[in-house]
Amino acid sequence: MATLSVSPAAPKPAHVPDSVVYDFDYFADPAYLLDPHERVRDLVRTAPPVFWTPRNGGHWMLISHAAIFNAARDVETFSSEVIPRVQIKEMLSRLPPGTPHIPQVVPITVDPPEHAKYRGPLNRPFSPKAINALKDDIRALANEQISTVIDKGRCDFMREIAEPVPVRVFLKMFGLPLERMDEYRELVRQHLGDPEPDPRNTLKKLWKITASMKETILARKDEPKNDLISLLWQTELDGKPMDIDSMEDYCVVLFIAGLDTVMNGMGHGMRHLARHPELQAELRANPQLIPAATEELLRRYTFTIPPRRVARDVVLEGAPMKAGDRAMLFLPAADLDPKEYANPEQFDLKRDTVHIAFNAGPHRCLGSHLARVELQIVYEQMLARLPPFRLDPANPPTFHGGHVVGVDSLHLLWGK
Repeated sequence: MATLSVSPAAPKPAHVPDSVVYDFDYFADPAYLLDPHERVRDLVRTAPPVFWTPRNGGHWMLISHAAIFNAARDVETFSSEVIPRVQIKEMLSRLPPGTPHIPQVVPITVDPPEHAKYRGPLNRPFSPKAINALKDDIRALANEQISTVIDKGRCDFMREIAEPVPVRVFLKMFGLPLERMDEYRELVRQHLGDPEPDPRNTLKKLWKITASMKETILARKDEPKNDLISLLWQTELDGKPMDIDSMEDYCVVLFIAGLDTVMNGMGHGMRHLARHPELQAELRANPQLIPAATEELLRRYTFTIPPRRVARDVVLEGAPMKAGDRAMLFLPAADLDPKEYANPEQFDLKRDTVHIAFNAGPHRCLGSHLARVELQIVYEQMLARLPPFRLDPANPPTFHGGHVVGVDSLHLLWGK
């Protein structure tokens, strides 16, 4: 990823006191990009539990566990409708006839009670039962990728395993052609990688994503297969048959979430394992501990930052917010909050881990069951099939910030 410059500082609004201002750019902070979770630990120690940063246009950052947990559940104050749906509908009504449909990222950008209407059709295909049925396929894909590197004694874990395994799983589940994987991944990178998105450019990116899937979406209407797109076509919304506009809305959000998020969790987890040979040995000797290790790795290296719009004036942890302000739920900091976890920086297999890596409230991650299964299987197969692995000192890990703080490259070595 190209080196980003810290964004220009926005003027401080009159309602923001100096005491809650902290300078942090979650896309381009140099220390954050060098070692993300070390910088997060520094934020937890030195920043207010809720602070306003002048970067990326100026916005609030919620970093304490209590603040984030409460905000995630208070949807009337902290709205997922970053642009209110009433405003969107008004804008759409003014567009000239024949304008292509503008995809809405539902159900992520919809608040209750309407949120339940859009999320409902997705609950069954992402249920634990449905995801458990995919375990054999996921394990086969993981083993296939590991087989391509095992004799080399080295790999870039992100490029050769962490990216292709979950992306191929999701494309197969979703119903999109595997041979277009690189194209789809580039579209997601473009969409998520802009620190200060211009609404017009965002619109163009969403149209490009929709266009990349349009042929498959239309084909599944008349010739359904055993995939998620076909299932959605058979779903009703408010008692009405699914239409093409709603299909595009669903497919855009699933495309963006399914083709990016979990690979970053794998990268953080494998980096920790590579730095701790004693943990590798313990898990190899006791593979039944891998599910617990997966949960503790998710807590220790939480990686998503959901955005919210402040819908009404509120004071949270001493920070006076005004309606219309932007706020980020900085989940990585919540899971390193010493008020919630004793010695939070320590990886502890015996910790009774209840983390917030998948968010809380009605917008808790729909794909959490799939993510857990994929993470556990990749850890299991890497530990079962490779000798002790370590970081390559000649190629240190690289990272990116943004709404998902992730690993760009992770070079591993094993053997001599």
